[in-house]
Amino acid sequence: MSKDKNPRRVADNEAMAKTRMLRTSPQKLNLVAQMIRGEKVNKALTDLTFSKKRISDDVKKCLQSAIANAENNHNLDVDELVVAEAYVGKNLTMKRGRPRARGRFGKIVKPFSELTILVRQVEEQA
Repeated sequence: MSKDKNPRRVADNEAMAKTRMLRTSPQKLNLVAQMIRGEKVNKALTDLTFSKKRISDDVKKCLQSAIANAENNHNLDVDELVVAEAYVGKNLTMKRGRPRARGRFGKIVKPFSELTILVRQVEEQA
């Protein structure tokens, strides 16, 4: 008696990778995610390699994980992969503070965010 197998969360021609606890605000991370949405995987990796944004290294790592999932777990062709979706969500926020003048307290928030990348295999038309 074993448990039933969990159904796939994505379609048969898709693979997904998720990165949590990225130490940047969701607004800044979304600028980098917007850069790769709808791109072919090779071009997206090149764009992330030469991007000047600090968080682009972590986005590249997540994209490489999605590519590896597509290749190893779902037997998809890497050359035909496209970044179908790249979306950003909020995560926890560390609250810190700094003493200010006249006994006040300056609030400092240090946000975290999470990134989900979905790659899809699309056959090229001749």
